[in-house]
Amino acid sequence: MPLLEVQDLETHLVTRRGVNRAVDGVSFSLDTGRSLGVVGESGSGKSMTAASILRLLPQPYGKIVGGSIRFNGENLLVKSEREMRQVRGGKIAIILQDPMTSLNPVFSIGYQIAEAVRLHQRFRGRHVLERVIESLRRVRVPAPETRVRDYPHQFSGGMRQRVVGAISIACEPKLLIADEATTALDATIQAQYLDLLRGLQQDLNLALLFITHDFGIVAKMCDDVIVMYAGRVVESCDVREMFNRPAHPYTLALLEAVPKVDRRVERLYAIPGVAAGGFTHQAGCSFAERCALAQPRCHHEKPRVMTVQPGHTSECWRAEEIYNSQGTLSLHTAAAASEGRA
Repeated sequence: MPLLEVQDLETHLVTRRGVNRAVDGVSFSLDTGRSLGVVGESGSGKSMTAASILRLLPQPYGKIVGGSIRFNGENLLVKSEREMRQVRGGKIAIILQDPMTSLNPVFSIGYQIAEAVRLHQRFRGRHVLERVIESLRRVRVPAPETRVRDYPHQFSGGMRQRVVGAISIACEPKLLIADEATTALDATIQAQYLDLLRGLQQDLNLALLFITHDFGIVAKMCDDVIVMYAGRVVESCDVREMFNRPAHPYTLALLEAVPKVDRRVERLYAIPGVAAGGFTHQAGCSFAERCALAQPRCHHEKPRVMTVQPGHTSECWRAEEIYNSQGTLSLHTAAAASEGRA
């Protein structure tokens, strides 16, 4: 049984403008000790999926209207709010992208780590301090015995992010969600932080759900990957498959938009148009308007989920054709040819 199993999850945001289908039938699973990358443009539903797992939706606008979320065999959607408070932090932890929004500036970092330990581990007295220092040592904060008394403003950005990591692992959760956890870090500190997360995962046998825009991070950190667009999972596969043999035009477009150090081009590829929002419900494929490989049926007929290889699925009518091209198909060339015919 997978540690985390999300099946046909639907999350809606009810606003004055209408109903936004932020998460529209998402399904995936994650085993203990494995890493799953979630990639896609801003607004594709990545963070909202994570918020749905923890049931931390904006109220009263956010509602989970369908599907199931099973964690360690238990359905999280039937738990009370009191029961969910025991799950959050204790069994499932999250690292957010901006540490300053996660840390309270008026409390010492030792107090903030200890709060989670007291709540979930029921430790008291010196046992709390020992766990706090141990957590800081695990994330490689120098001199943790003295730094527990310091406040967030006394730490650099990279160290603040490590403190957030210490809070998340203090109660030894089974699942760690990293939501753009390296966005605020420079390249050198980012590499150190990723190595730290990988080490923590191995030491604690964590399942890691990594939400990111950076394909370099996906290649370094993840075993499997799901690609999201307009609230849906359009491709799901092993991380090597995604780079070597993608099977969806959107995945192709994301990969082509990444600059290649070994290739000289006059102009970088950019995906045309803007990402489809959850307010509009299209009859066909939501990516069809931006896709250089779209056929007439793509605009009016919803594609089925195709299995191109065991463990590799794609929601596209041309999935097998794209997969069998073995990465030689270029959306840039297809777009240029389409403009030439026009």
